[in-house]
Amino acid sequence: MRFTPPGVKALEVGFCANRDEGIKRKSYAVWIWIITFLAYCAYHLSRKPISVVKTVLHENCTDLNHHNNDSHWCQWKPFDQENYSTLLGGLDSSFLFAYAGGMFISGIIAERVNLSLFLSCGMILSGVFIALFGIGHALKIHNYWYYVVVQVLAGLMQTTGWPGVVTAMGNWYGKGKRGLIFGVWNSHTSVGNILGTLIAAAFVEIDWTLSFVVPGAIIAAVGIIIFFFMPETPSVVGLQSPYEMSEEDEPPLLSQTYNDSDEQRPLLEAEEASPEVAYIEKSETPRHEREERAISLFSALQIPGVVEFSMCLFFAKLVSYTFLYWLPMFIKDMNESFDSQESSTMSIFFDVGGIVGGIIAGILSDLTGMPASTCIVMLVFAIPMVLLYKLYGAVDVAVDTILLLITGSLVTGPYCMITTVISADLGTHPSLLGKAKAIATVTAIIDGVGSIGAAVGPLIAGALQDVDLVYVFYMLMASDFVALLMLIRLVNHEIRGFVQSRRLRRMQNNLHNS
Repeated sequence: MRFTPPGVKALEVGFCANRDEGIKRKSYAVWIWIITFLAYCAYHLSRKPISVVKTVLHENCTDLNHHNNDSHWCQWKPFDQENYSTLLGGLDSSFLFAYAGGMFISGIIAERVNLSLFLSCGMILSGVFIALFGIGHALKIHNYWYYVVVQVLAGLMQTTGWPGVVTAMGNWYGKGKRGLIFGVWNSHTSVGNILGTLIAAAFVEIDWTLSFVVPGAIIAAVGIIIFFFMPETPSVVGLQSPYEMSEEDEPPLLSQTYNDSDEQRPLLEAEEASPEVAYIEKSETPRHEREERAISLFSALQIPGVVEFSMCLFFAKLVSYTFLYWLPMFIKDMNESFDSQESSTMSIFFDVGGIVGGIIAGILSDLTGMPASTCIVMLVFAIPMVLLYKLYGAVDVAVDTILLLITGSLVTGPYCMITTVISADLGTHPSLLGKAKAIATVTAIIDGVGSIGAAVGPLIAGALQDVDLVYVFYMLMASDFVALLMLIRLVNHEIRGFVQSRRLRRMQNNLHNS
């Protein structure tokens, strides 16, 4: 029996009653865009506090009280030890390894259960476990394993987010102009990071318990909204799926900037011209079967491009999440005059750059129809920018800000592209033969592999920082280089497809002129 969120009837009365189907579809699609944006913004908002609070778990106590001979008096046990960076890296990795492992399971579950229930339960439980980390401070818990267990449980609950929101978006939006739509939508990651940083930083010097409790309460509250007001598919409100509509019927929802000829470019245009991938006709599978059938993990791995983009995301997300979890501490180490709140606030500019990078990547992908090439170009420029930030990030605030904006844009752009529009396109690949329930599984595979990299990055960063911070940046540069190598084959296919399409277009023009 299909679950209808209790608040959907209120939405129907509020802004969809007595309107034609086109307006109704647009209204609901925009609502899904907004509510899933808020949902994943809350997910990322609740992940950010640990990176902010790190700066007070272990800090230079002599700067706070020059008359106290104990250099560890202000530090929170057990992070008052010399290997504190390794311990903090372990906290990050306990969350992220749990997140990576749980992602594969969550993707399979998301294909088979109601998304509004799936997301709301995950968000409420995430809020509970995020808050428990901060409550450990209020209860004066100094056992390292308490914080590790809380991080593991929070990581498992957070896996409900990405497969859920990407599948909901994929259910409501067809392939036309996905790059821009998803590029703007994916700014929720950076917006969440910014808000999470500001909220956590507001309490970090006063009582860092609230740095966790407040974000935990926010994500739980948004989860309740999801339960009441998110219709997971158009069929819940009596509308047709965008994949069953003709190109003429599918409404241009958020963008009118491209020509009609650009709307239906395939994910990997070269696949049509490559002998390695045969063209597969549109499936005649009945509608009710397409909505009920789900794809297996093994079948999803056979979709062209899934393995390559997964491996690329492993290294790209390693870089992105190392910045996510360690950037405030990097800034504080590079600029000794900054306190914990100032270094956390400065790190926001990296996320602002990430918003711009995600949108630019989406637009370029729409214009060229070459997502792999878009990613590889941004990765090429990201490598020297990471080095430039290490060399000149401490010159002054203005230079630091500019470098953070540019570096954030180039590092985040490919990560955003792969986890959103590319995952959604692969989840509706022609080789699926009409198996509509594949977006969550494909998304879970790609983001799950990427999350393993995200778990490894902060762990290595913590160990390397104990030696010298410069080695962390060398590791980040090497990771971006390996990430672009993973896309070489796909870029070759895209270039071959582009050349063949240009050649075919010239032949058609010559025939027309003759």
